[in-house]
Amino acid sequence: MYRSLLILLPLLTIPLADNSPAAPKLIGPGFLVIANQREHTIVLFDIAERKTVATVEVGVNGHEVVVSPDGKFAYVPIYGNSGVGKPGTDGQFVDVIDLHTHAIAGHIDLGKPVRPHCAKFGPDGLLYVSAELANAIFVVDTTTRKVIAEIPTGTEQSHMFVISPDGKRAYTSNVSTGTVSVLDLQKRSLITVIPVAKSVQRISISPDGRHVYTHDQGQPRIAVIDTATNTVASYILLPDTVYSSAPLGDGVTLVAASPSGKIFVIDTEKSKIVATVEVPPSSGEIIVTPDGYRVFLSCPQDGTIQFLGHLAATKPVLEAPIVLSKGVDGLAWTNSL
Repeated sequence: MYRSLLILLPLLTIPLADNSPAAPKLIGPGFLVIANQREHTIVLFDIAERKTVATVEVGVNGHEVVVSPDGKFAYVPIYGNSGVGKPGTDGQFVDVIDLHTHAIAGHIDLGKPVRPHCAKFGPDGLLYVSAELANAIFVVDTTTRKVIAEIPTGTEQSHMFVISPDGKRAYTSNVSTGTVSVLDLQKRSLITVIPVAKSVQRISISPDGRHVYTHDQGQPRIAVIDTATNTVASYILLPDTVYSSAPLGDGVTLVAASPSGKIFVIDTEKSKIVATVEVPPSSGEIIVTPDGYRVFLSCPQDGTIQFLGHLAATKPVLEAPIVLSKGVDGLAWTNSL
């Protein structure tokens, strides 16, 4: 099986800085956990075998998904049947999926309609969930399945967020206000709100936690936030606006997806595009596997998961896509089911 995996998933090789580690180790076979918001399902997909293992029905609509650190459960915030800032239903639950039985294991009631969207586990083992209508991040104990705290973001439409590697800070992308909120996860308080643009989408963080990236939706550029000063240090200028991004394991390279149908491979030290890959026009999520060197992009409008499995110098190779159905959106990785 390992031999076939290496054929399907060749190692990403990238231009490395002089101080960057060479020859990263490729992790073994794994699975994608995929939220399909149009079909109200979670798809469990075997990468090595290139087949769907199971499909689990969830509420209307689950946009994002996260896997617990022990790999036993997936958590799906049930947002509602609308888009950001648009009229529609207001979800208040997080669905819990048992990844071994491939069935719903229960629900977490957030106590009120808040349109929960993004969910992430912190190093403390707690689940953090963005609660748009509450202008907050909710802190959830998954053992008791109870909300134990609310951290205010200080503004509306806190849609996505990232957690710093040390677990001390969270950074939210606030769509309509075009800002990033900085939260103290230990004191459970708002530190500051950083102006970025008129409107932003999604957010990512460098592996060392020194920089946060969010995406201007009015101009083709990525804001680079210095987490030491909580200010915009610079902007990376691009040919097209981008919707999502993720850093690679070298700590230098950022991959960013544009709704126009491109993946930009960016050297963040030089603020320069080193490669461009054509993909279906779409606005989805881009993730990098835990080894830091394999890239998956969901294309909701196309119904595919694009796989960038190799970057030889400045000539990336796009592997055969995973063909599913329209509506595929949030992505997570797990090593076993």
